Amino acid sequence: MSQFFNNVEPNIIDDEMILKTIEEKSPEDLGDLAKGENINFKDVTELQLSFKSILQIDNLWQLENLTKLQLDNNVIEKIEALESLVHLVWLDLSFNNIEIIEGLDTLVKLQDLSLYGNRISKIENMDALQELQIFSIGKNNLTSLEDVVYLRRLKKLRTLNLSGNPFCDDEQYILFVVAHLPNLVYLDFKLVRDTTVRFLHSLLGKSGNSFSQSLCFVALRAGSLQKSGSQKHTAAFVEHLNGSFLFDSLYAEDTEAAKLASLPGVGDLLQAYPSWFVLVCGNLYNYGLKEYEKREAEVSDFYRKLHEILVASQEESKKVMLDFETRNDQRLDEIHHARSYDTAESKRAECREDILQLSDTLMTLETLLSNELEELLQDFKKSIDVIASTFMENVREIYPFHSCRDLENHHHQNLMKIVMDTLEKSAKGELEENLPDDVQKLLVDENTIVNAINMSHSIRLRKIDKRESDMLCNIYHW
Repeated sequence: MSQFFNNVEPNIIDDEMILKTIEEKSPEDLGDLAKGENINFKDVTELQLSFKSILQIDNLWQLENLTKLQLDNNVIEKIEALESLVHLVWLDLSFNNIEIIEGLDTLVKLQDLSLYGNRISKIENMDALQELQIFSIGKNNLTSLEDVVYLRRLKKLRTLNLSGNPFCDDEQYILFVVAHLPNLVYLDFKLVRDTTVRFLHSLLGKSGNSFSQSLCFVALRAGSLQKSGSQKHTAAFVEHLNGSFLFDSLYAEDTEAAKLASLPGVGDLLQAYPSWFVLVCGNLYNYGLKEYEKREAEVSDFYRKLHEILVASQEESKKVMLDFETRNDQRLDEIHHARSYDTAESKRAECREDILQLSDTLMTLETLLSNELEELLQDFKKSIDVIASTFMENVREIYPFHSCRDLENHHHQNLMKIVMDTLEKSAKGELEENLPDDVQKLLVDENTIVNAINMSHSIRLRKIDKRESDMLCNIYHW
């Protein structure tokens, strides 16, 4: 950003700048804050210091209750003097000249951090930010994809922007990030889609039969299940099935249906149809959420067992190595105090033999661990296959979309009967009420109105078919 400030004198944050910024904020929102010398800095929770030509951060210690701080579009070269802002939740340092991530150790409540558009070449010094959910570090100088691995320690990170860094040109960039950060929901302003996960799975499948590759895929799938709200509905494959969304979409932009609603009897026909349709969709929606909980429970159980196996193996390995260390500490002491070369050499031989035995023991433990993990993974896959296939079968048989099609066909038949009766009455001049002009135009020609009704009916059936196809395809791919 320095090129934008060539003709501007750099500033350091001081009291005058802070006061002026506060006073410029809407007075009706600030109450007694913006009163010059009487200002109480402890009451300030938000501060915007964008485009102030700031070179150095300073004098913020008084704002101890600050939760939101904007320092974007300045010429700041170093992250500093933020130690007292322990309540900070949102920090924007984008578009500056920062080269090193530092000075964030006390910001343990930080949830949203932007370092976009700086000169940073390494992701580091962020261990304290365990509440961080959103992190933007795009358009910096990150060249090694290995930097992404560091972010695994930020367990709550869900949104990440890395776009514009040199390593984004790597053809494996997206796959690498998704593989190492399976809990990500958004990457570079885009939803992390199942298609990415499936493609990664295909790559892993081609590269060999190692357990670690399979486990990587399982971790990715588990991560994609850890969603909430509308994302949970998507993960359950039942998005937009609660309420009248699907029914409403059937009639979206259907002008002919809107015109025919004024025909005598159509209003009554439309009273029951939406309710029954929404009820069928609601049953499928509730079933989908229950099955989602089953899948999530299965994944959680897998990780619980995985953790138990790993901990048990680690404890056994530690015990073996501790016994080895104890024995050889004693031998080294005996070698040190040996009074003859033969005695020392004998002890050295024992050490060498013990090292070989340690190697064999650890390799045996590793083999046992690999076998346990492989068995766990295979059992998990079998369970998931059963859950998924049962879901697909029940969607086809117990909670079928053909019920929606039956309702639409029944409605279509009744609507066609009403239209034919209306046409006959119109021809005989027996209509008891005047119809709108646009409806009368439809009734002039029987072929015109029949074709229009059939076309609308076909469109609605195709929309129902597509929703069913999307659900089954998503389940299949999952």
